[in-house]
Amino acid sequence: MEIIKIVAFAFIALIIVLVVRDKKSEIAVQISIIAGVIIFLYMISKITAVLQFLQQLALKANIDFVYLNTIFKILGIAYLASFCSEICKDAGEGSIAAKVEFAGKILILVLAIPILMAVLQSILKIM
Repeated sequence: MEIIKIVAFAFIALIIVLVVRDKKSEIAVQISIIAGVIIFLYMISKITAVLQFLQQLALKANIDFVYLNTIFKILGIAYLASFCSEICKDAGEGSIAAKVEFAGKILILVLAIPILMAVLQSILKIM
């Protein structure tokens, strides 16, 4: 199972980080970041498969791709902001992490406005 590989890799990286942190904390942060990026890159193929499946479902359901692409962008922003925020927290920079989370939320809100407008227009047409 792939999750076993990921968890094993994460535990190995964690042990290395814990051993190195006492001597060189800046290297420990870099190892943590590299481990996170490797896990993220490993998962890109899975993310791509899910996106393709959702596109096929949208095609069958006759859903406009503009809305689907917007939802994909929103999901991407949420995951990337969370990932970056956690890295910042690992590095001891909670204030930067909070700013990244805030920026992600604002960008999601900006992207969600056209979808909200379309939903409101649909409701008004029904009435």
